[in-house]
Amino acid sequence: MSEPFPLQTLLDLANNRMDDAARKLGELIASERAVEEKLTLLVDYRKEYQARFVEAARNGIGPDAWRNYSAFLLKLDDAITIQQRAVADSRRRVEQGQQAWVDQRNKVKAFDTLSQRHQSQQARKEAKQEQKLTDEHAAKQFRDRDQDD
Repeated sequence: MSEPFPLQTLLDLANNRMDDAARKLGELIASERAVEEKLTLLVDYRKEYQARFVEAARNGIGPDAWRNYSAFLLKLDDAITIQQRAVADSRRRVEQGQQAWVDQRNKVKAFDTLSQRHQSQQARKEAKQEQKLTDEHAAKQFRDRDQDD
């Protein structure tokens, strides 16, 4: 009977960690999409609000309305800046998550290679044992036949 792979526990652990890294990477990618969508919404809303401001200015607005439009555009600019930082941070986390997954996958590949080598060794060992038994059986039959003659 073949011997079990001595590092099977480590291979299983590496597979579990790779699965966890893949799941976390998926969550990071989903989060990145969400912050990018929010940034797009803010930028689009700012363009729309800027267009309303320009249209109102053409039609003539008072100083209070002018200050309100300007102040709100500044707040939108601040929100866009903050969201751009969030997008950059999210992208950095996705890159780190990708690297963590690649690292785990490489560990799994290394243990898997060792496992395959172990299985090949075991198969050669079993084939050698089987050949030895076959040779012994053939030699016994030959001896028995010689003794009968």
